[in-house]
Amino acid sequence: MTDIQKNIAAVRSSLPDGVELVAVSKYHPAEDILEAYECGQRVFGESHEQELVHKYDALPKDIVWHFIGHLQSNKVKYIAPFIAMIEAVDSMKLLKEINRQAEKHNRTIDVLLELHIAEEATKYGFSLDDCREMLTQGEWREMKGVRICGIMMMATYTDNEEQIAKEFTLAKDFFNEVKQQYFADAPYFKQCSWGMSNDYMIAAQCDSTMVRVGTKIFGERIY
Repeated sequence: MTDIQKNIAAVRSSLPDGVELVAVSKYHPAEDILEAYECGQRVFGESHEQELVHKYDALPKDIVWHFIGHLQSNKVKYIAPFIAMIEAVDSMKLLKEINRQAEKHNRTIDVLLELHIAEEATKYGFSLDDCREMLTQGEWREMKGVRICGIMMMATYTDNEEQIAKEFTLAKDFFNEVKQQYFADAPYFKQCSWGMSNDYMIAAQCDSTMVRVGTKIFGERIY
């Protein structure tokens, strides 16, 4: 086994049942992704549309690609033909454009609503109140090209594990609120995407269903 394959096996074995691993492959070459692919990993996360398109063209077509970074509306068209999930929908403008591009390709694209809970101002996402307002207005109900499957967020980058757990728990409480109010009859609204290399074990204890792990698998990024 290669180092990448050993790492991915270790991460997988540490995750509870029901938590999906998104292997964050951004800034890593296609050869590294293939190593992970060869030991059964199929879900990979990228955050730059040009890099993603290049990898999509070069790699096996049964890979399930998640877009996990901040996505500009004018870039959606490049990934709309093949993307499986866009995890970081942080505005109604972006949701509308994903819907528009998905309909062009006769597709329905799964999306997650990104929440801004962390204390860093540099992170993207809806505030809880803005997300509530967007859902209440209901325009999303008419969009046939997108399917809202849950929420995603990033915790504050800190060594304070209590704070991280508190932020994950707040996200889970919000998920439950939204599920009950808007998606009670939608079995696909089930994804809680939080937890990265530095905090995914805490996330797994806080009801995450999907963790985005890169450095722990592939090592430091190659820019």
